[in-house]
Amino acid sequence: MKTIKSLSINLLAIISVLSSLPSVEAATNVQIGPSGKTFASSMVQCAVNPATGLQAATVQTGLFNPKPKDKATITLNGGAIAKVSAAQSSANVWLYDGNNTVVVALSARTADTYTFTVQPGFCNLPDTSGNTFSADSTLEYAASGKSYTLTTPGCALNPATGNTQFFVNLFDNGSYLLNVSINGTPLTQLNGTTRRSVPIFLGAGLNVISAANGTLSTDYYVRDGGNGICTLP
Repeated sequence: MKTIKSLSINLLAIISVLSSLPSVEAATNVQIGPSGKTFASSMVQCAVNPATGLQAATVQTGLFNPKPKDKATITLNGGAIAKVSAAQSSANVWLYDGNNTVVVALSARTADTYTFTVQPGFCNLPDTSGNTFSADSTLEYAASGKSYTLTTPGCALNPATGNTQFFVNLFDNGSYLLNVSINGTPLTQLNGTTRRSVPIFLGAGLNVISAANGTLSTDYYVRDGGNGICTLP
C-alpha cells in the first residue's frame, strides 16, 4: 500500500508540474535549466514555420513557473530572437541544420544553455504515396504490406507524460520483425506473435512513424498531433 501511495503522490506531482506549463509544452517532454527558472523541449519537433510555410525543426523554450516580474531574452547561436515574460512565457525557436545553441538569459549573470542537433533532411516527409487504405478508410496499409495503422488518431492518457495525447495503433501484418520508431526515435519492436501491435503517442505537429523490417523494407506513416494535447470525450 505504501508503494502504491508513493507512486500516486509522485504521479500527481509530475502532473502538477506539467500542468503549470503552457498547453503545447505540457504535452511534450521538457528539460529544466540549471537555474530552475527556464525550460526547453527535450526533443526537436517538426512543424510548419509561418515565415516560410515549410516544415522545419523547432523547439519551445522560455520561463518555467515564472513570477510576475520575471523576464528573459532568448538567443539562437548568439543572436537574440525573442523576449519572454510572465505574460508570454514561451517562444518557438526555429533551428538550423547542424548544431544549435539556445540560451535563455534571465540576467547578465543567470542564463541557461540548451543544445540541439538537427540532421539534414530531418523534417523532410517520407514518400507514402504507395500506401493503401481499407474500403472504409479506417486503416492505412504500408506499400510493403508488412504493417498497417489507424488513419484517425484516438485520444488517451500517455503514462510517460501524464497528459492526454493523440495516438494511433500500429499493427504487424504478419510475423515480421519490425523496429518501430517515431520521429527518428526508436520505440519498440513488433514480431507478429508475442507483440503484434503498439499504441504510438503523437507529439505536437507532424509525426513520422516508421516500421523497419531490417534492411528489407521500411514502412512510413505521417500523422498530425495537433498542438500536442487532446481532450477525452
